[in-house]
Amino acid sequence: MIFLTTNQLKWLSYLTCLIMFLAVLGGAVVTKTGSGLECGNEWPLCHGKLIPAYTIGSMIEYTHRLFSGLAGLFSLASMFAFWRYARTRRDLLGYAFMTLLFVIVQGGMGALAVIKSQSAAVMALHMGFSLIAFSSAMMLALGTKRWHEAREYDHKLEAQKKPVSKAFRNLTCFTAIYSYIVVYMGAFVSHTDSQGGCSGWPLCNGEWVPELSGGVGVVFMHRIAALILFMLTALLGHLAFWKHKDYPELRALGVAAVLLCLMQVFSGAAVVYTLDNERLYIFAALAHILLIASLFGVLCYMSVRVWQLNRASSVVSGKNVTNPMIPPPW
Repeated sequence: MIFLTTNQLKWLSYLTCLIMFLAVLGGAVVTKTGSGLECGNEWPLCHGKLIPAYTIGSMIEYTHRLFSGLAGLFSLASMFAFWRYARTRRDLLGYAFMTLLFVIVQGGMGALAVIKSQSAAVMALHMGFSLIAFSSAMMLALGTKRWHEAREYDHKLEAQKKPVSKAFRNLTCFTAIYSYIVVYMGAFVSHTDSQGGCSGWPLCNGEWVPELSGGVGVVFMHRIAALILFMLTALLGHLAFWKHKDYPELRALGVAAVLLCLMQVFSGAAVVYTLDNERLYIFAALAHILLIASLFGVLCYMSVRVWQLNRASSVVSGKNVTNPMIPPPW
């Protein structure tokens, strides 16, 4: 009988996260190079063949399909492994389930996009679902790593620390949800080919507030939303680092979120300034997508950890003792 240890589950979660990362990267390359229909309107075959003809576009599209398929297999394996060997860890089981669910959803939407043309709004939603799948895999990897390294006395000490405030918990959750909206707006910019709507950065066509019409309005609204996201993330990072010194994990997540958001801002500027240089533009655009994907994953995991820490403090203080058999939220 095969039995997986926590260390083996940890490495399985790492591999799942890596494959999901490559699938998201492949999807971004397909979008930015316009390779989505290089295999025609056929799926899963490419021009009627299992192995496509050697063209750059078809290889890009088919490689993305390959990694998407691998992401589905690894997410299924993770779901089964955590259900079989970590059933009491409902948080990890939840991450594994979300990864599998959204891999299936985004894979189905990708197949539909090949078979039948979709609107820009639907294609942006496809990117959003891919992001949720990747962030779920990231949370699974981070959560399993913490589970593997945890010790029993650490749980007790952590639960006795100063409780995380409800206001901070709400701010963390709101920032994570809002970041998803910003991602959707960015994907909408890409799928409507509005990248060139605003020339220059931080000004838009030499103006602080340009005429909000067509592609200019789409890009400008995305910039305003990104600015608000940076301010929210900066506030969140400040509170995590200076107001929660008892929780090194929250401090590290807060710093990571601020750094990722800051790099995201500069990568957005790089996208604007490389629009006329195809070779540099593709790298700037890919960095822009991967940074926001990582930021969203960090914010989601931080939201879950804040909720868990808040619940742990409630259990210790006697606010939630109705069922002592419920396992701790660690």
